[in-house]
Amino acid sequence: MIEQVTVGVDVGCHRHRIAIAAPDGKFVEEFDIPADSEGFKYFFGRLDFYRKSFDVPIVVAMEGHGGYARPLDSCVQESGYTLLNVNNLKLCRFKEIFSSPAKTDAIDARKIALLARTQDVLSPSKEVLQEVRDVPEEHQVLKRLTRRRRQLVDEKVVVLNRMQADLQAVSPGLADMVEYKDGVAFLNLLTCRPNLQDLSRLDKKELLSIRGIGEAFAGRVIKWQKKAYFSREVAYVGPMIMEDARRIIEIKKSINELEEKIEDILKSSRLAETIGSIPGFGAVCTAELVAEIGTMERFSSERSLALYLGMAPLDKSSGKCQGTRTPTQINKRGKAAMMTAVAHNIRKVEESKKYYQKKRGEGKSHNQAVRALGRHMIRVIWSMAKRNEAYQIREDESKTCSDEACAAIPA
Repeated sequence: MIEQVTVGVDVGCHRHRIAIAAPDGKFVEEFDIPADSEGFKYFFGRLDFYRKSFDVPIVVAMEGHGGYARPLDSCVQESGYTLLNVNNLKLCRFKEIFSSPAKTDAIDARKIALLARTQDVLSPSKEVLQEVRDVPEEHQVLKRLTRRRRQLVDEKVVVLNRMQADLQAVSPGLADMVEYKDGVAFLNLLTCRPNLQDLSRLDKKELLSIRGIGEAFAGRVIKWQKKAYFSREVAYVGPMIMEDARRIIEIKKSINELEEKIEDILKSSRLAETIGSIPGFGAVCTAELVAEIGTMERFSSERSLALYLGMAPLDKSSGKCQGTRTPTQINKRGKAAMMTAVAHNIRKVEESKKYYQKKRGEGKSHNQAVRALGRHMIRVIWSMAKRNEAYQIREDESKTCSDEACAAIPA
């Protein structure tokens, strides 16, 4: 076992529990620190003391990375100490095997430190303890921006569904005027007057003065006005509809601003340039993939990357029963981005479309066929990233090519 001082950190919302084990495995100190600058100063002061006392490396194992662990996790990396991210599910299994009579933060911190000490003894511990690598600054920014964008998109869906339901209850004809209720013209129409009933009294000149409304749309509004109907609920539901419409306009504006920032940052990322060169991998999907991957140095092989992005099912066999199961420890945001990008790639690349249709012909569902192609795309991405090459289409065979990346694409 490598000589090291092992530090277990049980992360809390306002306080963190620390357990420090000497190179021989004995715990030399345990304490709590507040999640503030004073607590961090004391924490790193103790680490520096033990580093000088034992003259060995310091390894910090932390339950979770990001979330409540911020900003302590980044401070550990900046201080030059090795940071291990402990898989929460595997930690629970470890605590079940080496059970304790009680469950406290102090016990959890000691268990984390004990688990971290097994990393060089048990080979499976590599799946439980992952060293947190340095991530390029632009990728960290992309992670924040893309996750913020996704939250706004989800919020827009919630508000839009609510507005559609209220519209259908208050004025069915108005709701049926357009197929997509989040269009600029329709939202501006809903918010152009103080009361929803006033929309039935707008003349053509007033309609054309509203941003986004042209002759065709104005004609539809005038046609609706002739048989406009509002239920009795409009007096108190109408303001709610207009408020939701204004909120959707604000959300869409914020999303557009975020997407502009994302596209600017993508230009400074080599990994984004590589992934974005694949047909169908648009700016948003590329940004989400780069943000969730962080750095390719985190992964020992392309299979590890495929598992992380949910593109590689695991075997589930027993006796004569042969099957697979979807891994649970995946990055759901990365998987969603990968599924969307591969689906677009199928429409843009003929060879990808043929492979997808082949899998569908074998009885695979749509998602299974997309994941099967996604597994091949992971090999391509891995090869391109390692060789620092962009995606190319070989004109003579209409196949993707890039030396060994070419061999990874389905025939």
